[in-house]
Amino acid sequence: MSTVQSVERAFSILGALASGPAGVSVIAERTALPKSTVSRLLGTLVDLGAVEQSDLLGVYGLGELIIDLSASASPGRNLVTIARPHLVELVDELGEAAGLGMLDGSRVYYYDQVDSDHQVQVRDWTGESVDAHVVPSGLVLAAYAPDAVRRAFLAGPLEGWTDGSVTDPDVLSARLDEIREAGFAWMYEEMSEGLNSVAAPIVNPAGTVIAAVHVHGPAYRFPGAADPATIAASVVAAGHRISDRLAGHHPVDEFHRTPSTSGMASPGTS
Repeated sequence: MSTVQSVERAFSILGALASGPAGVSVIAERTALPKSTVSRLLGTLVDLGAVEQSDLLGVYGLGELIIDLSASASPGRNLVTIARPHLVELVDELGEAAGLGMLDGSRVYYYDQVDSDHQVQVRDWTGESVDAHVVPSGLVLAAYAPDAVRRAFLAGPLEGWTDGSVTDPDVLSARLDEIREAGFAWMYEEMSEGLNSVAAPIVNPAGTVIAAVHVHGPAYRFPGAADPATIAASVVAAGHRISDRLAGHHPVDEFHRTPSTSGMASPGTS
């Protein structure tokens, strides 16, 4: 095989892994390459740090080298690269769509979303923004924001999106305090009737909350019979794992740590 062809095939494999971790067979299918070729090139990419393998599941994902090379991109784009494998895992674990959002003034901009395989799907909000006060990602980000940002957030305007939207600044201020204490936020049909969502913070190496990870699904099945606090613990754990990756702590097996519900407050209507 020529050097140029090897490079082309290696980049093809990296491109296949951009959509999420996968095993040799899946990568071979995505790239239309022989499994033997994929296996050999993966070994080289692992040695270079461009790809890493989970000892627990045997799947491959993009490695620290690729994340470092993407650092010159916009913060949101770089964060998507780091967060996507964890969004995929949240979807696998909870069975609902997972997404990534960042505060943009008084709104939340959604950088990425991974959908579930449910026949009834929720809308993909990637590339769109919504009022921060009607989504849990917005409340999480406001709860951990500097005082000036929080004051501006509460000053509004705060318009209701549904009959359940909370627009009273005093009530919202109390909710932000509760969310900061609990470490997550649940919201029930406040942005859209029939849609529930839960979010948790993502922290950069300096200890600043820069984004939020969320899971959302139709109200008739989410959270359903599941314990909301347990679901929230899984989302919080995903936020911790993404934060760990941002800080350079990246053993693949840590992707699969069992979330703890200790210290998790009941979400109620937060």
